[in-house]
Amino acid sequence: MIAIYARQSVDRADSISIEQQIELCRYETRGEGYRNYVDRGYSGKNINRPQFMQMMEDIRSGIIHQVIVYKLDRISRSILDFSNMMEEFGKYNVKFISATEKFDTSSPMGNAMLNICIVFAQLERETIQKRVADAYYSRSRKSFYMGGPIPYGFRKVPALIDGVHTSMYEPVPEEAKAVELIYGLYAQPETSYGDVISRLNELGITKRGSSWARGRIREILLNPIYVRADVAVYDFLAENGADIENSPADFIGENGCYSYKSRENNKTPGTVYGERIVLAPHRGIVNSETWLRCREKCMSRKQVIPSQKAKNSWLCGKVKCGECGYALIAKEYRNGRDRYLMCSQKLASKSCGGAGTLCTDEVEHLVYSEMRNRLAKFRKLSCSDRTTHDAEQTALEIQLAETEREIRGLLEKVEGSDNALLRYINERVNALDSRRNDLTERINELSRKCGGNAEETDSHLKVWEELSFEDKRRVADILIRVIYVTSERLIIQWRI
Repeated sequence: MIAIYARQSVDRADSISIEQQIELCRYETRGEGYRNYVDRGYSGKNINRPQFMQMMEDIRSGIIHQVIVYKLDRISRSILDFSNMMEEFGKYNVKFISATEKFDTSSPMGNAMLNICIVFAQLERETIQKRVADAYYSRSRKSFYMGGPIPYGFRKVPALIDGVHTSMYEPVPEEAKAVELIYGLYAQPETSYGDVISRLNELGITKRGSSWARGRIREILLNPIYVRADVAVYDFLAENGADIENSPADFIGENGCYSYKSRENNKTPGTVYGERIVLAPHRGIVNSETWLRCREKCMSRKQVIPSQKAKNSWLCGKVKCGECGYALIAKEYRNGRDRYLMCSQKLASKSCGGAGTLCTDEVEHLVYSEMRNRLAKFRKLSCSDRTTHDAEQTALEIQLAETEREIRGLLEKVEGSDNALLRYINERVNALDSRRNDLTERINELSRKCGGNAEETDSHLKVWEELSFEDKRRVADILIRVIYVTSERLIIQWRI
């Protein structure tokens, strides 16, 4: 069967439509049966397109022996992607034809011309990208609205700047008062992010219906969009390495500032070095003195980021706050001599009162004792058919390893992801984590029936202090699903 592939990233009056592309390709089929593969709203810069991927699957299945496109750039604008695609076509003896450019990969000359044209297709794409970037840079210098999430404290309203219809920010009175309160509180020498959150919670002030977190407070305090920028702000930004588009005379103590990454993309997080500052058309919320005091205070302290790796306790990942259900984070103080478990929800937003004072050593010892007591029930278990159970357990362990590998791969993509991708990663990781728990429970069930894991785990518990950190975590994972703990109670949900 023949595949007709059509793609259109943007529907414009001067562009050829999907229907027109298919109609022109039909002539090349010479009456042979064909199947349409259509990707609407997708760029040709990569191959992440659903119908393209489906076509490639059909090629690998032997359904498709020829691919026809209206024009070369409809299927790819990347030299690397095109090269890989043509290698795949050759592997499955698939012929490729461009209806308008008359390329036929069955001849050496057709192959040569095809490769030359894909170079120019990529050049065109990169030229368009450069033109878009230049236009963005030029528009941002003129204080035009450039999109993105609307900062807390503002709403977007229509505006006319230099004869161009655009948008600008306008303070929302009730949110602007909350922003002033945040700056006023944090400007006090001894006030922390947590103190600010506690005060906001006492007053019943939320962030558009959501709880406050330290990261959100910090974002507000670092953002120059809130300041009524005067010469003192200009001097501070210039002295600390910011690239300022406007002259000092424009800083009259009224306008807020837009902040962008410099064209060299050398912005340093938490500082103004590498920021490109443009005066905005809206009026700022916070006076320059308060903003400068808060900004300098933020720059002098590191952002609090809870550790994402279990390294301070073998309980990490299992132990939850008995009050709110959020994870307890193991913290070390005094060079590791004092260890405590702290509620991550309390640490982040103060919306939980916390689980009380929890010494990590004491909780670990208590959980260890409970594991010994629990395991005593399974020492006499045996297996009637070891071979069958071993084969099934091996298959489950392979699935578990693949699931954990996919989770690790997704977590590596978290940094630098936008909100939409983060939501997808979070949903996928949650689904995979549920699958991992199910697989682990099934493996443990088989192990209990055969007695092997119970015997091995029991022997591990007898030499507990000699085990490595990872071995302790593995034993805990075999026995325990989750632990809920406060200073008054401890509840363990067992796997066995």
